[in-house]
Amino acid sequence: MWPAGWRLSRTSPTRHRLAVGQRGELDRPEALAKQGRSLGGGEVAAAAGTGVVGMRMGDHRERDRPPRIDVEATRGAVEARLVAHQQRSAHGRDCRTSASTPRQGAASGRDADRAAMMPAMEPRIALVASGTPAAQQAREELAARLPVVEPERAEVIVALGGDGFMLRTLHRYQHLGRPFFGMKIGTVGFLMNEYRAEGLPERLAAAHRHQLRPLEMRAVTEAGGRVEALAFNEVSLLRETKQAAKLRIVLNGQVRLPELICDGVLVATPAGSTAYNLSAHGPILPLDSRVLALTPLAAFRPRRWRGAILRADTEIRIEVLEPYKRPVSATADAEEVRDVLEVEVRESRSRILELWFDPEHNLDERILEEQFAF
Repeated sequence: MWPAGWRLSRTSPTRHRLAVGQRGELDRPEALAKQGRSLGGGEVAAAAGTGVVGMRMGDHRERDRPPRIDVEATRGAVEARLVAHQQRSAHGRDCRTSASTPRQGAASGRDADRAAMMPAMEPRIALVASGTPAAQQAREELAARLPVVEPERAEVIVALGGDGFMLRTLHRYQHLGRPFFGMKIGTVGFLMNEYRAEGLPERLAAAHRHQLRPLEMRAVTEAGGRVEALAFNEVSLLRETKQAAKLRIVLNGQVRLPELICDGVLVATPAGSTAYNLSAHGPILPLDSRVLALTPLAAFRPRRWRGAILRADTEIRIEVLEPYKRPVSATADAEEVRDVLEVEVRESRSRILELWFDPEHNLDERILEEQFAF
């Protein structure tokens, strides 16, 4: 069981944080409406970006819980609209072709013209882009070709940038339950597809779907604070000073490693196993393997311990030994918590996100290629 009594902790104004499990009362449009304000799509997104990282788990009543996102229903609606778009486009082409044959009469020609003029039923697409000039230019180019909507009204969110921007997009909009399709306009694009301005609806219809389950981190600090955060790549613990960290590893309530002297340790998801985990000589995990990588960072003792591969449902607790002499920080993706006493990590049971990839360059193939790179 997770401990109760998590208190509210507001985010730093310079960093974006999201809550795990529950969003703050003022993050919901209906709550803001009670204050006499009417939100549009852009203001909803702005309000959603002011989340909290700590929650008092036992104090919210059932009516304060945010509505659960039906991922399957959302996915079905998107796929139905994409299929309808393809069928409409194909029907228009067939009608135009048949109208040009001599055997067709005037009525058939009028039907063909009417079908050709019928608008294709395209999916509702939201475009979000990083702040670089190239990403902003790409967004303008796509917006000139396609009708776009706010993320709250979209059926799929298209992110333009690099892997870092994609992670920030996942954190900001994961509560909407929409699928994400990224196009690379940055320096690193492991989670992104190739950028092309033409044929985006057709690419979305043919895309391969991959499910991501983020990690939930809950940290206790020396000051008594309790902080929650999500991680799509990894949760890492790092020493804060020149002193090596001393850690104890507990899995499902059983001590597996009484003392680990190291620079730190990390827990990586399959999607994040090719990031920081790979640079620390951790294993690359197949995307659908339902396992986690537990990888030490510059381990001093025990010298021969190289980490472990754990079942995805493992409850991981990392305790900091001698925390005042050897302070340690915890980071969930880019969200850092200083001076922690212990950190609990587990795969989320309720949050599932979808990433979409072009068939010729899907994430499974990229992970396989990475294992043979030299």
